[in-house]
Amino acid sequence: MVMWVSKAEQNLNNYLRLLWIQNAYWLKMAIQSMIFDLPDSQIASARLMQSPIEFETALQSLYGNDDAAAFAELLTNHLTMVNELVTALMNSNVNAAADAERRWYANADQMASFLSGINSNWSQESWQNMLRDYLDMIKNVINEMLAGNFDDAVTTFTDIESQSMEMADIMTDGIVKQFPQYFR
Repeated sequence: MVMWVSKAEQNLNNYLRLLWIQNAYWLKMAIQSMIFDLPDSQIASARLMQSPIEFETALQSLYGNDDAAAFAELLTNHLTMVNELVTALMNSNVNAAADAERRWYANADQMASFLSGINSNWSQESWQNMLRDYLDMIKNVINEMLAGNFDDAVTTFTDIESQSMEMADIMTDGIVKQFPQYFR
C-alpha cells in the first residue's frame, strides 16, 4: 500500500527531522567538547543553545508564541541540565550528578505532558517513553565517552539518531492530524 503525502507534509517532516537531528549532533559535539576540554567547547555549546530557538520559530505559526516559547524553555532547560550532568560526572560529584539527572528526567516528563497538552494526537505516555529512552541514550554516550569506550559511544549515538528521527516523525504526524487543512 502506497501512502500519499502532500508536499507540505513532507516539507514539515523534513524540517522537523532536521531540527531534531541537528539538536542531537550539536548536543554530542558540545558533550564531547566539554569532556575533552576542546577549544570549541563554548562555541559548540552556544550553537546547541540555538536549537530551542529554532524549534520555537518552527512551532509559532501553529501553536502561537506562548506555547512555542514554553516548548523552547523546556528544551533549553533540558540542554542546561545535560551540561550540569556532564560537569558533575567529570568532577566525580555523585550528589550533583544524581540531582541533575533527577531534574533532567522530570523535565522530560514535563515536556511530554506539555506536548500532549497542546496536541491531543500526541500521547503523553508515548512522548514520555521516547524522551526517557532518549535521555538514557544520551547518558550512555556521556558515560561511554568518559570511560573511553568510543566504539560504544558511536554505536549508542546511532540509536540517538534513529530516536531523533522517530520523534520528528511522531511530531509531524500529530501536527498533520491536528491541522489537516495546512497539509492537503
